[in-house]
Amino acid sequence: MRRAGLALALLLSACAPAASSRVEAERYDAFFLWAGVKPQPVLDRAKTLYLLAGEVRRDGRYVSLRAVPRIGQGEIWLVVRAQSLDWAPETNDQIATELARWLAAGNAVAGLQVDFDASTRGLDRYALFLKTLRGKLAPKFKLSITGLMDWSANADPAALASLTGVVDEVVVQSYQGRETIPGYARYLEKLARVPVPHKVALVQGGQWREPAALKRDPLFRGYVVFLVNPR
Repeated sequence: MRRAGLALALLLSACAPAASSRVEAERYDAFFLWAGVKPQPVLDRAKTLYLLAGEVRRDGRYVSLRAVPRIGQGEIWLVVRAQSLDWAPETNDQIATELARWLAAGNAVAGLQVDFDASTRGLDRYALFLKTLRGKLAPKFKLSITGLMDWSANADPAALASLTGVVDEVVVQSYQGRETIPGYARYLEKLARVPVPHKVALVQGGQWREPAALKRDPLFRGYVVFLVNPR
């Protein structure tokens, strides 16, 4: 029994991400694929894919960035990068149409993710925007957002609570560009303050050591790796 237990422990340690290393995409199964980033073989193992589908520009107009493929594996989130929250009247309808098109093409579309850098002080106003957006989505689609690490450390508890029942998850970004943000651990140690399910986004090739608090966080749902082109 002791040998069997050791073998199991070694197997689990081989499957788990390294405690402190560069982020190797091959050790994960959830990915961001952005415009201009070439698909990599690691996508063959994807169970969840966050795919940049379009942008809401500063004038509030929606611009599609990708043709609709048929992706035969995994759960798909359509990501809309928002430069503004002052959306044109037709933008919500265009996004709804986009979600329906991807679903009709045979993709397992989980829902919409909004990628917007809402400031910590503006989180309450952002939550109001998201509540309105949620009401315009078909009930079969979930709503995800990206988030800043500063939210967990410095956001007003009431503002964080206002996300409850509005978004299904928050994916917190731990990087800027191609590098992990220095000091990320002190922010993520407080991630449990975010009262909805949350994931942590890592950048491919960035430094990473998992903060101990994540293992104790009941709402932590794992990692998403932001893929980048080789240098």
